[in-house]
Amino acid sequence: MKRNHFIILFASFTIISMTFTSCNSSNKQNNSSDTTSTDSSHYGEYGSLERLAEPFSTEPKNKFSKILGWGPDQAPTAPDGFEVVRFADSLNSPRHVYVAPNGDIFVAQARTEKEGEDAEKIDSRNAFRDKSPNEIILFKDTDNDGKHDSQQVILKDLKQPFGMLVLGKFFYVANTDGLIRYGYNPEDGTLVSPQGEQILTLPAGGYNNHWTRNLISNKAGDKIFISVGSGSNVGENGMEYEERRAAILEVNPDGSGERIYASGLRNPVGMDLNPQTGILWTAVNERDELGDEIVPDYITEVKLGGFYGWPYYYWGNNVDPRWKDSIPNNIPDAIRPDYAVGSHTASLGLAFNKAAGFPEGAFVGQHGSWNRSEFSGYKVIFVPFSSGKPSGEPTDFLTGFIANKGNNEVYGRPVSVAFTKNYMLVTDDAANIIWSVIKK
Repeated sequence: MKRNHFIILFASFTIISMTFTSCNSSNKQNNSSDTTSTDSSHYGEYGSLERLAEPFSTEPKNKFSKILGWGPDQAPTAPDGFEVVRFADSLNSPRHVYVAPNGDIFVAQARTEKEGEDAEKIDSRNAFRDKSPNEIILFKDTDNDGKHDSQQVILKDLKQPFGMLVLGKFFYVANTDGLIRYGYNPEDGTLVSPQGEQILTLPAGGYNNHWTRNLISNKAGDKIFISVGSGSNVGENGMEYEERRAAILEVNPDGSGERIYASGLRNPVGMDLNPQTGILWTAVNERDELGDEIVPDYITEVKLGGFYGWPYYYWGNNVDPRWKDSIPNNIPDAIRPDYAVGSHTASLGLAFNKAAGFPEGAFVGQHGSWNRSEFSGYKVIFVPFSSGKPSGEPTDFLTGFIANKGNNEVYGRPVSVAFTKNYMLVTDDAANIIWSVIKK
């Protein structure tokens, strides 16, 4: 079995003041845990890693957040030169946002629903308890000021919807158990009929929040990629239950011709095409219960036929100790991901810059840890790119979500990141707000 040859050690990290400095914000709370760090006194968790913490070097722990919600005059903090405003509020679990080619903004509202969960964990997901709304809202911002002018529920009674896509004369929605398409009029942006057609069945549900199914088309528009998370943490229920899971599937626009585009991706959620290369990238949530500083979540270019290790290996060909004596003989070497974005950060959102005035690179929405002794994530970070690859250290872009780390209190939790032609959108499914970040 080949071992990884790790190549770049990210040294101590400092915020690049020439690129990003904190802007004035009504939310003045500042916490050290709300700052990305690659301090060399710790094992690496960011970038192209040379060394990782040893499994079980720290005891796996849970630390659930308490959701406070944002006051009327509070907002996250963005760098100087950017303004943060409320695109929409008073929502119910706005999980994922999609910007259609005509500029319409679609938001999927859905949340985790499980029986028998600990109350503390349930309360860490939202400022209030409610059933999953299972609906799609259409927003319009006709004057491009970063605030919606109208909103309308266009689809409801879905099954934990997440991914959305406009392709030709169809509007696609990825429920947790299937891909649905609806007739769509691209000229006026309306659905021809609210009755959709299920064109593909998907394995439903999954470990923790692995019920999400995201969608994106390739550059030519003749293929659709579908992300499907694992059904377990590390295959503990048996790999026979992981068929078509921990993978990105590829299908034709009519749902035919399915193939596994890439596998061994524990929970791929955010997906976007790199504008420099047209190649698919994804953000992946890595496994739990090996310790605080391991295993890092990551963003990576997705290679056709690529195997990224789950559940047997992590970060290349590092063997998961829970599988060390039982890895099947026919498992290929694993591809090492391109760029680590911190352990247990729950990096769910991924979008490359598409609005004027934003730096060139990838923005990653980090929902925040629940299985680490100190909070990690709870922000949007920026990863610079050059020539189609990450080209430097990560910097914090949207912060201030942590209210009081000592009391485990947070204002909200960012999830999805998307761009209109004029600004960035970030969903905060815990505080039930959608934020827009506007270049001044």
